[in-house]
Amino acid sequence: MTVIHIPLKREIDDSYDILIGEKLFSNLLADLDKGIFPKAHRLVIITDDNVRRLYAEDLRQELTRQGFNALLLSFPPGEASKTRETKAWLEDQMIANHCGRDTAILAVGGGVVSDLAGFVAGTFARGIPFINYSTTLLSAADASIGGKTAVDTAAATNLIGLFYQPKKVYIDIATWQTLPEEEIRNGLAETVKHACLADAAFFCYLEENCLRLLKSHNPDGRLDMEVALYVARKNCEIKQQIVARDVQEENERQLLNLGHTLGRALEPLAGYRLAHGEAVAIGLVFQLRLGLRFGYVSQADLERVQTLLEKIGLPVWIPPEINCKAILDKMFTDKKVRRDKIRFVFQKGIGDVMRFEGGAVSRPVAEEEIAEVLSQSYGQG
Repeated sequence: MTVIHIPLKREIDDSYDILIGEKLFSNLLADLDKGIFPKAHRLVIITDDNVRRLYAEDLRQELTRQGFNALLLSFPPGEASKTRETKAWLEDQMIANHCGRDTAILAVGGGVVSDLAGFVAGTFARGIPFINYSTTLLSAADASIGGKTAVDTAAATNLIGLFYQPKKVYIDIATWQTLPEEEIRNGLAETVKHACLADAAFFCYLEENCLRLLKSHNPDGRLDMEVALYVARKNCEIKQQIVARDVQEENERQLLNLGHTLGRALEPLAGYRLAHGEAVAIGLVFQLRLGLRFGYVSQADLERVQTLLEKIGLPVWIPPEINCKAILDKMFTDKKVRRDKIRFVFQKGIGDVMRFEGGAVSRPVAEEEIAEVLSQSYGQG
């Protein structure tokens, strides 16, 4: 018998910058000129049909004018497009257009776009570089940062994917002005999550200023860009601190799943009629109800979070048509499940999180306890 050892130790630096501002296409073009993709001969813009019409087609034309070989691919907007079939279609289009390892991807859009485009980048030709150009508050708070890429399946959301980091992230808050108000609300759900787990002062700021990001509450029908810039920066600061400590979600990064154990179960069960932010909002309040049972939060904490989410216009109760048993079954597909035990991340008051044995940031909860609190989470209790 012969044993041959292959030493493959290496140091990897996947660091990148996040640029936050308004109308950042000129900054992206300047970075391309400076060689952010030094080996790329072709650029593929991946977006959805809405963003194609609003921004991506203009970007393609400008890239072409400046001599870049640019291909634009788009798909129908929404979570329903985040599938293995869409990923295969994108890859087939790239192959048909002679893309290879000399290709780079520009993901222009929201969370569905960045998840799909990043997954394509991580697997096409065994990995090509990409950037995220975020056009939504939800993606600025969540999907564009941290390198999580994935597609959904009938079993669960984000079940198939990989960690693959972008070369740079651009968060263009000017694009938020064109978003429907429900999209701003979705992004605010993830924003409230960040404040709940890491920053009590930011939570107070949201209590006072969240409506300034909703057009219907502003006299001129526009977002307050000062608030938009502050919210974008705080989201990035909170998330990057957690991601930097745990790139592969071994433990610490699970904190970002606050509210998601229930939320991610609700999305497919509702046929994606519940938006991601709406599902997260319901999940945030649920973990507070469960945490109240264990003494991690007070009734006042629960009421403050619920009041803020309702003020934003987000749901806090489970839709009555979704069966409790179905929710429990779906929770077993959550990525935090270990040894067939459903695990939760819990707040510790507002602005902090619970830590458990061995420094774990999540803990198992018995099905009977989950079911009891679920039964109290429909309608007005």
